[in-house]
Amino acid sequence: MTLKRTFFGTALILVLGALAASQAQAAGAEIRIERQKWSFAGPFGRFDEAQLQRGFKIHREVCANCHSMNLVAFRNLADAGGPGFNDEQVKTIAAEYEIQDGPDDAGDMFERSGKPFDRFPAPFPNDQAARASNNNALPVDFSLVAKARAVSRGFPWFIIDAFTQYQEAGPDYIYSLLTGYKEPPEGVEIGEGQYYNVSFVNGHALSMPPPLSDELVEYTDGTPQTVEQYARDISAFLMWTAEPKLEARKKTGLVVMLFLVVFAFLMYYSKRKLWSDIAH
Repeated sequence: MTLKRTFFGTALILVLGALAASQAQAAGAEIRIERQKWSFAGPFGRFDEAQLQRGFKIHREVCANCHSMNLVAFRNLADAGGPGFNDEQVKTIAAEYEIQDGPDDAGDMFERSGKPFDRFPAPFPNDQAARASNNNALPVDFSLVAKARAVSRGFPWFIIDAFTQYQEAGPDYIYSLLTGYKEPPEGVEIGEGQYYNVSFVNGHALSMPPPLSDELVEYTDGTPQTVEQYARDISAFLMWTAEPKLEARKKTGLVVMLFLVVFAFLMYYSKRKLWSDIAH
């Protein structure tokens, strides 16, 4: 009886999931987010240091004009599993920013050069100023955007993804968004100050203008300077800001899985040994 209830309960959950997924897909039938190949994908994935450094360059020269990164400190750029900057490079990068500090002995706030322990300063003093400069749209903070922004793949993919450890929906969406600016199709009207994007999930009308263009940011390592490459590099960088301990987590998970395999074998062997002389 219990087995039968479990079976029907599982079947009911799958049916409800399929119905919910079909409704979501019907609401956004035109959204197609293609999976990209990432060096950090899979249980053995690792970040590409050169790609993270290129992504940081794009953020600093393009994205940081509007988007904050409030949860990331300069010193994080030198953390293991990150872009691979050394301490001197981090100090140099931090010193290029002006940080508001204080109050001083007179009770006044003051500006000083950034230090490694500081977090990246926001481009606007407050949300109202940010909205006023961006057509009343608040630019999203980039710290966790790669984990917060993703398109659901629906049934049955969300079940398959649990087994394949697909965790790159955020970078896939960011890449698709940055490369998804197109001319609106015939009959589609876009409001003033908005731009048509085939990958934007909230109606295709986006207040952010296309931030990337070919040859916009200079690469010194010979990497192609195209919109597609820029989008790929900044997407990888934003995945790192959202999950800076990704490599450490995967290493720990691998050790745990190996331990469980060995432990299971030892338990099985011990059980066989202990009960070998007992009839049962």
